Amino acid sequence: MAKQRDYYDILGVKRNASEADIKSAYRKLARKYHPDVNKAADAGEKFREATKAYEVLSDPEKRKTYDQFGPDAFERGGPGAGPGGPGGPQAAGGPGGVRVDFRDIGDIFGGGGGHGFMGMSLDEIMEALGGRARRGGRRGGPGRGGPAPKGQDLEHTLQLDFMQALYGTQASLQITGGDGSQTITVKIPPGVKDDQRIRVRGKGGQGPGGAGDLYIVCKIRPHPYYRREGNDLYVDVPISVAEATLGGKIDVPTIDGMTTVTIPAGTPSGRKLRLREKGVRAADKAEPRGDQYVVVKIVPPTELSEKGKELMQQFAATTEDDPRAGAPWR
Repeated sequence: MAKQRDYYDILGVKRNASEADIKSAYRKLARKYHPDVNKAADAGEKFREATKAYEVLSDPEKRKTYDQFGPDAFERGGPGAGPGGPGGPQAAGGPGGVRVDFRDIGDIFGGGGGHGFMGMSLDEIMEALGGRARRGGRRGGPGRGGPAPKGQDLEHTLQLDFMQALYGTQASLQITGGDGSQTITVKIPPGVKDDQRIRVRGKGGQGPGGAGDLYIVCKIRPHPYYRREGNDLYVDVPISVAEATLGGKIDVPTIDGMTTVTIPAGTPSGRKLRLREKGVRAADKAEPRGDQYVVVKIVPPTELSEKGKELMQQFAATTEDDPRAGAPWR
């Protein structure tokens, strides 16, 4: 199990830091890494770390427990774990009795909302911390005479074919919430990944302050022969012993159609041949398109004629190559 980072280090404060110092440090990190303002790949994780650290260190009792036991006290099964305890599923803390559910801390915008700062917009966090919301952002908050709360956020799971995820699609969804059912059409951008969450604003449950949001969770069916890793695609391509030994040209599939690939002479089984920019087009157009890798699989003949056996025996007799020469046990 990976070692937990020290919460004081995450916030960049000393162990004797005051409550004001801790709040100020978290406010700066929230402004820097919150998904409302930072779309970098690692920003979400840094925001989650900072939020988790703040939720513990801002509460005197939990901070005392943390100083005694360290981060493990707030992981499942740590000292004092159990409902309502320091390591239990939920712990109260933060301004105004904000609660954080550590089971859902990996989800920046928890489907039901209400999971402490992890479910708040940046403006709401700044307001709760006594800071200033971004210009044009929402002001006010619970108990401050601010806007009425919005309705409940909803979550819907959407099954997609592999190619639909790659190229994007439109889907008609029947959404059922506390206010009945509604049919909506949503656009799924190209390049979505398995378990990716897509936010549709204003399509959740109704509340005094307006509708909540809808989160679509994409589930992608596997493809018969493509495998996806990030924005790269992999496909296993069988070749004969003769093609591997002598080299040659073969036709292989890509998502853009068939293309010809050169097999170098002496190609071993498992070698990956790279086809540049033949992979997934990222949803973010600023990202480069992925690559496709042709993974070579040498397939020996299952049956040989007498003539074939004779030729293979002659071949074996004329080569001094030992495929196990570099084996670690030699």
